Amino acid sequence: MLITLILMAAILAGAAVLVSMQLGSNRATEVTRTGISALYCAEAGLTASRSAVAVNQVTWVDYLGTGNEPSWLSGIDHDIDGDGNADFVVTLVDDADEMPGSGSGSDVPTADSNGRIFVVSRCIKYADFPREVRELISYQLKSNCYNSQRGGCAGNGNMNQ
Repeated sequence: MLITLILMAAILAGAAVLVSMQLGSNRATEVTRTGISALYCAEAGLTASRSAVAVNQVTWVDYLGTGNEPSWLSGIDHDIDGDGNADFVVTLVDDADEMPGSGSGSDVPTADSNGRIFVVSRCIKYADFPREVRELISYQLKSNCYNSQRGGCAGNGNMNQ
């Protein structure tokens, strides 16, 4: 009878250890899965806002360094999963383009002087697992090159002065 009780206690202790290990493994898997989902959520925000950011280049400076989402992004759907709540927030950040000695002596985070900024998408759906994705974008005014321009197109040497 005593041997049976000892064996039963050992089996129960072993089962408790196995259950504890499995629960820990499940928690680790959930953390990994939620972290990946949060990363995908942030990437979706970047993808959804890309064209709106490009179209509104003239108003970038109004939102640089403020931490606020531009008002013209209200037209894009922020709800990825359809639950009625916004899943991401997109902000604009300057790319540290002002050089020391250029008047202010250091970078001005609320001004852009080279047409390049970071678009930052942050997933807010998973509050315990925040993920953020940044993309450096560049805007350059596209112009047409005409053969009669000074220097010609692509340096074709048309000799115009």
